Amino acid sequence: MKEKPNILWICSDQQRFDTLGCYGNTFVNTPVLDALASESVLFENAFCQSPVCTPSRGSFLTGRYPVTSHTRQNGADIPESETLVTKILHDAGYYCGLSGKLHLSACNPASGCTEMERRIDDGYDVFHWSHDTGKSWGLYNEYYKWLKEVHNTSYKTENLGGTRWVQNGMPPEQSQTYWCAEKAIDFIEARTGSDEPWLFSVNIFDPHHPFDPPEEYLKRYLENLDDIPLPAYIPGEEKEKPIWQSQDQLGAYKGNAGFPYKELSDGEHRLVRAAYWAKCDLIDHEVGRVLEALDRTGQREHTIVIFTSDHGELLGDHGIYLKGPFFYDCSVKVPLIIHWKGHFEPGRRDGLVELNDLPQTLLELCGLPSHEGMQGYSLLPMLEAKAPSPHDSVFSEYLNAMPWHKEPRAFASMVRTKSHKLVAAHSDKSGELYDLVNDPGEHVNLYNKPDYLELKAELLERLLYHWSRTADPLPLRKSDW
Repeated sequence: MKEKPNILWICSDQQRFDTLGCYGNTFVNTPVLDALASESVLFENAFCQSPVCTPSRGSFLTGRYPVTSHTRQNGADIPESETLVTKILHDAGYYCGLSGKLHLSACNPASGCTEMERRIDDGYDVFHWSHDTGKSWGLYNEYYKWLKEVHNTSYKTENLGGTRWVQNGMPPEQSQTYWCAEKAIDFIEARTGSDEPWLFSVNIFDPHHPFDPPEEYLKRYLENLDDIPLPAYIPGEEKEKPIWQSQDQLGAYKGNAGFPYKELSDGEHRLVRAAYWAKCDLIDHEVGRVLEALDRTGQREHTIVIFTSDHGELLGDHGIYLKGPFFYDCSVKVPLIIHWKGHFEPGRRDGLVELNDLPQTLLELCGLPSHEGMQGYSLLPMLEAKAPSPHDSVFSEYLNAMPWHKEPRAFASMVRTKSHKLVAAHSDKSGELYDLVNDPGEHVNLYNKPDYLELKAELLERLLYHWSRTADPLPLRKSDW
């Protein structure tokens, strides 16, 4: 009999918190995750430590803030000296596997980004790697190889009539999401009956852009497209906010992803949202196949299941698409569901938590000692409904994390309490301050309002506290002097 639980860690890419029925979305079709949430601990206020891929992933895999783990930018390499929680678990006897994305290192421009990403000693024994569905990374993209060998096809999309923003993607059973789930199922079946505990990371690329769901998943939304709400944007709100919000309003990402807000009609805004939700529905279905494999092989009761995402997606809210130096809840608040049958008190927890807390939580759940280099907290007391959150505020950072903003380069950080959010733009003297009780949509910036100077000072002090906590706890003190 195993002494330590298995871990199934499902992480989607760029999936905002409000994309599941259990988080209040009445348009999506997510019965699997909704049912899982009803038997699990659902965190209503979980936040990533950066609204961009590599910084967030580096943080929740090391339990260290992006600036501490040296993963503050996309396109940079995590140092060999960093320790992933998967490596700690591997060394403690876990057999670890992955399907899909890792994204802790840069592509190699000299190779045309066709090589598999560089790996440190990450602890993964099985590594089915597929960064995304784009043309880069193609040579070592195992998903591409699977399409060719199993389906005798290549990845392709078909433009949807009347727009260049949304495409019909691969059929469901040929999607990268399906492939990621299939590799997880193969792994779970292979571990049946083993006394060795395991961890498997299902790192799905969806619902990250491009917006290209399978046609059959998009069709349901097209039938009632006019019912889909437009992005939450008040024209002109960006004028009172840091300069890069105006840059994006006028078409940042131009020459890259190409999503200037003003170029889309109302119908296209709705269509993009529908396509994004359709990809979330596909994720739900594939998660269902993986959970069924756990049940079929008799491993569900001894497996911790985590569902989360690395960060959110603006989806046109505030006049911006995709991601960047933006700390709106749609960018930094993510779904987080943790299930272990018979071990946790199911229910919703409204306390603030950070994804940075996951590694320490896993170590405690597995009966392993705390790792002294980690900066998060264990959430086990919250999971067992024995204590509130260890956080009274949460922190997120963006330090020139992507190369789109040239002058001024985007350096900013966020502190958020239950009732207020402050963003300090370090590139200039601007910032954002929101009253989340009276303005939950974060449209009215109070940063320079005289009536809020005292609150602003208090939150800036909190932000300094969080920055002090990002100081690397390593190396440890060896003596008193």
